[in-house]
Amino acid sequence: MITQTVEYALRAMIHLSHHAPDAQTTEQIAVATKVPSAYLSKVLQGLRRAELLHLRRGIGGGVSLVKPPDEITILDVVNAVDPLQRIVSCPLKLASHGEKLCPLHRRMDDAMASVEQAFANSTLADVLADPSTSVPLCNPPKRKSGR
Repeated sequence: MITQTVEYALRAMIHLSHHAPDAQTTEQIAVATKVPSAYLSKVLQGLRRAELLHLRRGIGGGVSLVKPPDEITILDVVNAVDPLQRIVSCPLKLASHGEKLCPLHRRMDDAMASVEQAFANSTLADVLADPSTSVPLCNPPKRKSGR
C-alpha cells in the first residue's frame, strides 16, 4: 500500500522537520535517513514540484521545508510523490457495476479512505511530538539548544 518512494519521502521530510527551519544537504539527508542519494534526489524533486521543499544549489544552499512542520500533513507528502489510489469505478470494468462498487471493492475503498483520513489528520510536527519511546529515524540528531 505504501511504496518505497513514499517511505523515503516521509523519512526525508521528518528529518527536515527535525532541523526546520535550517537547510540540510542532500548528502546529510541521505545519511540520516538511510536513503540512497540518487533515489533521494528524485524524491526531493517531487517534493519540490509539490511546493513542499525549497532546493538551493551552491554554497549556503541546501534543502529546507517551505512551510513549518505543523502545516504539512503526511497526506501532503504522500500525494506529492505517489498519491493514494481510490477506487471510483469497477476495477474489472463491468458495465453492470459502473461507479456502483461491489461489496469487495467498496470495502477496499473504505480502507483507503480511512488511511487517507489518518494521513490528512497527522502533521509532520505530530510525528515528531509523539511520546513514543521509539523516535522517528534510526538515530535522529540532537536538537539545538536555545543558547
